[in-house]
Amino acid sequence: MPEPVLQIDDLSISFALGGADVDVVRGLSVSVEKGRTLAVVGESGSGKTITGRSIMRLLPPAASARGSIRVAGREMLTADERALRRIRGADVAMVFQDSLSALSPYLSIGAQIVQAVRLHDSSVSRRAALARAVEMLDRVGIPNPADSARRYPHEFSGGMRQRAVIAMALVNRPALLIADEPTTALDVTVQAQILALLRGLQDEYGMAMLLISHDFGVVASAADDVLVLYAGREAEYGTLRDIFERPAHPYTAGLRAATPRLDAEGERARLRAIPGVPTSLRDAGAGCAFAPRCAFAARLDGRCETELPAPTVRGARTDGLHRAACHLDRLPDLQEAAR
Repeated sequence: MPEPVLQIDDLSISFALGGADVDVVRGLSVSVEKGRTLAVVGESGSGKTITGRSIMRLLPPAASARGSIRVAGREMLTADERALRRIRGADVAMVFQDSLSALSPYLSIGAQIVQAVRLHDSSVSRRAALARAVEMLDRVGIPNPADSARRYPHEFSGGMRQRAVIAMALVNRPALLIADEPTTALDVTVQAQILALLRGLQDEYGMAMLLISHDFGVVASAADDVLVLYAGREAEYGTLRDIFERPAHPYTAGLRAATPRLDAEGERARLRAIPGVPTSLRDAGAGCAFAPRCAFAARLDGRCETELPAPTVRGARTDGLHRAACHLDRLPDLQEAAR
């Protein structure tokens, strides 16, 4: 089997806060193969974005990462700055959540894409780089690409800016694309267009994609596999079908139940909020972080509060592709909770 484009092993990320180290990601291991999309799902504070940024080594000064992150066979956590400059934008690129702040207001869209091209290949002339920029803008569906390349970010709509950011990220055809909430603040029609664009370009280029989202609707239309994070740990991992049809963790079932469904009627049409608030990472105890919000924890006589569940394979599968970190194994109950 070829090596995955992205391989994360036992990743932990901590922040120095108030004289103590607080783990915001703990013991994460996952991989993404060429041509596949892994969606990372969870509430705010679950560790989604910081995991994506750690792959690019874009962590704030107060943060430190341990473990291993390999992109196209290259170790990111020990790479020096010179190596990182070669890898970022070439082997791995990122579409940031806020397209306006991701673009410089002082440079035209075309000039910024030209910079991205020449940074990784200085032998490319500015004229040739601009031609590639215009071609890429056309490829992502921006009208009048030659004229649009001369325009500035504030002259673009939100959807057009997001397309421009995608063009910049993909102009060097990276092996891995990290898309951090790429459809946030866009209307539903534009969301669908952006997701279809990403999927089409992924099929054309054969790249792997890490899609960070809190929206199960987005995940359902774009992902092959799903990683559910809670309080910085893996709650559940599986194929899209596993997660949607056979959820094996109460948190996953809760997220599913809180997602609007067009086919739901009557009582099932009501959204079911997950009770409580996300667990503070400062106060995470020895057991399952989700236990204070879990309707099933009381059935296990305190085990959830004192014993940390390890991810275990679920169902009849033996390939390990569907696993959940939960002491509970009563799948019918969880499936009913997700309906």
